[in-house]
Amino acid sequence: MKSTLDVIQAPIAAEMEEFERKFRASMQTKVLLLDKIMGYIVKRKGKQIRPMFVFFTAKISGGDPLPEATFRGAALIELLHTATLVHDDVVDESNYRRGFFSINALWKNKIAVLVGDYLLSRGMALALENDDFTLLKIVNNAVRELSEGELLQIEKARRLDITEDIYFDIIRQKTASLIASCCAVGAASTGADKDTIERARLFGEKVGMAFQIKDDLFDFGTDEIGKPVGIDIKEKKMTLPLIYALQQADWLTKRRVIFNVKNNEGRRDRVQAVIDFVKTSGGLDYAITVMKRYRDEALSILHTFPESPSRTSLEQLINYTIEREK
Repeated sequence: MKSTLDVIQAPIAAEMEEFERKFRASMQTKVLLLDKIMGYIVKRKGKQIRPMFVFFTAKISGGDPLPEATFRGAALIELLHTATLVHDDVVDESNYRRGFFSINALWKNKIAVLVGDYLLSRGMALALENDDFTLLKIVNNAVRELSEGELLQIEKARRLDITEDIYFDIIRQKTASLIASCCAVGAASTGADKDTIERARLFGEKVGMAFQIKDDLFDFGTDEIGKPVGIDIKEKKMTLPLIYALQQADWLTKRRVIFNVKNNEGRRDRVQAVIDFVKTSGGLDYAITVMKRYRDEALSILHTFPESPSRTSLEQLINYTIEREK
């Protein structure tokens, strides 16, 4: 039986297969150790959501059949994004990524950093060799925003003084900028005009905001799905459900909750106390409402593009991202 993603992917199934072949080829190298690590990275790929956004957006922007630039754009994003994930695992001292051992866990930090650097250089070379300057500019901007978002979050985590506005800035940079760049690259790769590229970028940004809020909601779930429950609280990350709940609380309650976040030390009772507080304060309902608002804004932008099977699949992909259970 086909999975939900397989059904959604149907209008670009052939392009995704072609992309797989081209992406694997772009990862090959004559350095034996590096080739082994590249092979490991390719084998443990995720759901391939990012290339799907590139190809669908290219198709609704008039690229049918898709030009070679679209495949290069998708590969560029995958290379640069994979580089940031490899570097993130080193920074976070994480031993796992998507249920597999991370590069730093298997080959140590020094090699992992160099592999991340290599992926960055491969992505840039791919764009520069083909004069894809517009695509490189879009993706480079996303990588810069990712870094700024991470640093802003680290800075604010020390003081736990995140407001809703700062939270939205962080997730726009950390998550939404990447999906926005996928959609902008898709449109730009077909030679679309500036207005179309900007509409595609803004569409992707709205989807990315909804996606991250959904991810934050997992932290307060009852099932161990997607990621361990309470992991954001353990890492002292202020997410929308918690920020909203604190805004509604009296001074004494707020002080107690912030103490539990700051000094949880991984203790299950303190983490659970924060989760219970958020649930009883309407934090989850509020976050769900905001998530759906971003989804509706994304759909509104999407409907300015001509109707097509790819547009329908994009609608389904948006709903998939906010209804997923992991």
